[in-house]
Amino acid sequence: MNTKQIQALILPIIFLIVIPAFLLFDFQTMSFKVIFFDIPLGSLLCLAGLVVLATTVNALHKIGEGTIAPWDPTLNLVTSGLYAYVRNPMIGGAVLVLIGEAMFFGSDKILIWSFLFFILNSFYFKFIEEPALEERFGEEYSEYKKNVPMWVPKRKPWGKDREGEEPKK
Repeated sequence: MNTKQIQALILPIIFLIVIPAFLLFDFQTMSFKVIFFDIPLGSLLCLAGLVVLATTVNALHKIGEGTIAPWDPTLNLVTSGLYAYVRNPMIGGAVLVLIGEAMFFGSDKILIWSFLFFILNSFYFKFIEEPALEERFGEEYSEYKKNVPMWVPKRKPWGKDREGEEPKK
């Protein structure tokens, strides 16, 4: 793992560990207020989310030749793997982790944070990231955007993943 990849981990650590830990901390007693609620379901959701995150980070590194961090964006547009089903699988994975944490710890605060995280990212992607991607990748991104949903995965992959064929224009 190189320095850029390590620096890119700052964002997931803050959003998935630091903020939830802060939300679980009771400043009156100066301790963590934790009620273990649904450990099996919470664990399963966290694990699924982490697998999605690891898969997308790997694709952005290997195919995109960049990182998840906005300060080190990919050089190539990634449209294969999970990205052939949904445009933002990484945020979906992060939301799964947050909902899993909320279930695991029985935390309404983390559940609210997961919804806030999703809403903030929806605005960020719609008004900042997607215009930047259209500017960087042009028609290639516009075509991808027309064929792959932002949040709810397609049933069949789009593009080259689909039976080895090229994207339809």
